[in-house]
Amino acid sequence: MSNPAVRTDRPTRARARRRLALVLVTTGALVAGGTIALAPSASAGTTLAAAAAERGRYFGTAVAANKLSDPVYVGILNREFDMVTPENEMKWDATEPSQNTFTFGNADRIVASAQANGQRVRGHALAWHSQQPGWVQNLSGSALRAAMVNHITRVASYYRGKIYAWDVVNEAFADGGSGARRDSNLQRTGNDWIEVAFRTARAADPGAKLCYNDYNTDGQNAKSNAVYAMVADFKARGVPIDCVGFQSHFNAQSPIPADYQANLQRFADLGVEVQITELDIEGSGTTQAENYARVVRACLAVARCTGITVWGIRDSDSWRAGGTPLLFDASGNKKPAYTATLNALNGGTTPPTTPPPTTTPPPGTGCSASATVNAWNGGFVATIRVTAGAAGTNGWTVGLTLQSGATLVNTWNASPSASSGAVQFRNVSYNGRLGAGQTTEFGFQANGSAGTLTPTCTAS
Repeated sequence: MSNPAVRTDRPTRARARRRLALVLVTTGALVAGGTIALAPSASAGTTLAAAAAERGRYFGTAVAANKLSDPVYVGILNREFDMVTPENEMKWDATEPSQNTFTFGNADRIVASAQANGQRVRGHALAWHSQQPGWVQNLSGSALRAAMVNHITRVASYYRGKIYAWDVVNEAFADGGSGARRDSNLQRTGNDWIEVAFRTARAADPGAKLCYNDYNTDGQNAKSNAVYAMVADFKARGVPIDCVGFQSHFNAQSPIPADYQANLQRFADLGVEVQITELDIEGSGTTQAENYARVVRACLAVARCTGITVWGIRDSDSWRAGGTPLLFDASGNKKPAYTATLNALNGGTTPPTTPPPTTTPPPGTGCSASATVNAWNGGFVATIRVTAGAAGTNGWTVGLTLQSGATLVNTWNASPSASSGAVQFRNVSYNGRLGAGQTTEFGFQANGSAGTLTPTCTAS
């Protein structure tokens, strides 16, 4: 999380966060397993989450554990959002305050609250130059590298199967026109540290999407070009990266770039998802509302823009509260920016894009399916997108044949008929009914080789 207009205030904000008293709140038992339900909503299109889901996106927010006892805060959280990001509770200083001593209590409360309310979780962040505990700041070289690998392994393994996407590395590139890496203690362990972090995260939590996250990369500039080059290199060499996060902190000094949508699209064209991860827009009234709508429309226009997260719920919850940058005022009332955001989600139109390749549905099947695969030595994760035909679906079944030796380890958002060979994946209770042209996704992790996955879809 960052303030792109005044970068010098980040250390102050980080110190202020560490002074927060985290209230220990019991919010419900953790849900075991990998299947996660979509967030409930009163009716389609009447909340941010429901409206985003109609467009195949999520709409999330940053959550602080010490606010889970606030009924107004929790009421808005559970009504409006279907994705949550722990604001500070999964960072290095919070999860490993002493070397090899891990504390997950406050992060667990956020995860438990999310799972109890059918929300998914973005993990933030595994490796970052800021908000490191003192013992990390005192390390360097191979000792620091080993500590980073151990930290990522322990944290990602602990939450394995419970996280939708990890911000694996946060803010590793410098501001300005150089396009260089940020000079940090992690960078000084060797230029391959980001690659090592992503490979470590994949091994620890194979089912999660792995993201690089940064600020001031919202338009094409030296910094975003450097991130783009890194992502292109990773994709070419098989380094596991699934998504790029754009923080999108905007104000009068750092407005939405004219090429915002085009920049999202060029990253998406590399074959990664793009996610707006920390959105807040300072201002008020019509101008703020129009800016929020513009960001939403940009995401809707990019097929691989999978969701939007605002960095906080009420203006008073924001790290830049003086700029009133969020969708709800301090009392929890909806602002014009909320209405504009909801309207953009409900009324925006997506221009023609190049969709992922799909199988051609045979006559009468009423749906089609496509597969994307993230593979590593000895295993893979597959994401299957189901698209309804003109008649829609009341339910669907996707069939595919796993290569000899491949065995399912975990499945989410579908029920498999077998663990190997020819497998039928059937919808679960919340994702079987699709309108014409609507999509949903399920996924699975397997041992062995993916080979070529050719899914077929039958609607009921």
